[in-house]
Amino acid sequence: MKSWVSKAINIINADYQRSADTHLIKLEQIAFKDVDIYLKDESTHPTGSLKHRLARSLFLYALCNGKIVEGTTVVEASSGSTAVSEAYFAKMIGVPFVAVMPKSTARSKIALIERYGGQCHFVDCPTQMHSEASKVATELNGYFMDQFLYAERATDWRGNNNIAESIFEQMKAEPHPVPHTVVMSAGTGGTSATIGRYIRYKGLSSQLVVVDPEFSVFFDSFKYKDHTLTATRGSRIEGIGRPKVEASFQHDVIDDMIAVPDTASIATMHWLNNTMGIKAGPSTGTNLWGALSIAEQMKQRGEAGSIVTLMCDSGERYSETYYNAGWVERTIGSFDEYTAKLEAIGASA
Repeated sequence: MKSWVSKAINIINADYQRSADTHLIKLEQIAFKDVDIYLKDESTHPTGSLKHRLARSLFLYALCNGKIVEGTTVVEASSGSTAVSEAYFAKMIGVPFVAVMPKSTARSKIALIERYGGQCHFVDCPTQMHSEASKVATELNGYFMDQFLYAERATDWRGNNNIAESIFEQMKAEPHPVPHTVVMSAGTGGTSATIGRYIRYKGLSSQLVVVDPEFSVFFDSFKYKDHTLTATRGSRIEGIGRPKVEASFQHDVIDDMIAVPDTASIATMHWLNNTMGIKAGPSTGTNLWGALSIAEQMKQRGEAGSIVTLMCDSGERYSETYYNAGWVERTIGSFDEYTAKLEAIGASA
């Protein structure tokens, strides 16, 4: 058993050694006076999203804790990107994988999971995912990976090329090398926990601001310091926002939060594509709206500095949904109001 686990860990580590770091893009077209905005492009990972880092960490954590052995079926509750990445690593080490997800998940993501040999198990509503994943794991005598519980503890936040260390290393030669603010949305809360802890560990002056979509409880939980909040429906911005406060969401390492209207998220992802040719997913729209809001505040206060945010995945995965005008109109509504605001920001920056 130990020999198989050692082999599996070596396989995952070898994949890490073969992978280059992701790019940090300076958004030159957003020319705020004395405020530079950067986009960390996580779509260039082998599985196309920020969740590649999380999936690698979760597999190593489970293997080293004796939770996955040869033949163990791995089960996850995921709306897409985490499941895609976990399916990739499950195939790599030769174990079965089942993703529990809402029926509304983009077909392109489902196809990616299946391409890596994973199976998809559907539920009607995002609020059902966690309990159903636990049930499926029990029935299959498998292991529930539970990204929402283990995300913040599976990643070494002190360094070891985590996303925080990568951002700050890549910023070293920039005009404002220590970011004024890092902006991040939360799904599990694991990435924001890693960045917030790293900032404190290194004694940096950067602020961590977490942005949150509609129908997510994270913003109100942070605002009112209430960890028990729940919602009756899931977020409309795929991959971020949760109907309950997950264990990985660490309030105390966050400096501030911004609630972002879903129409602002969609407008921003389209604006990024139309003005800069960067086709990103909807959570990137949420992140960038937050970064632009902070840049506007810095401009009004006469402050100089840099802001870093994340491109969580590519927009190519959302051609049937967030880049489909009919789907957006039916599901979210018109975003013309925020497109006009973005154009005004661009004109005045």
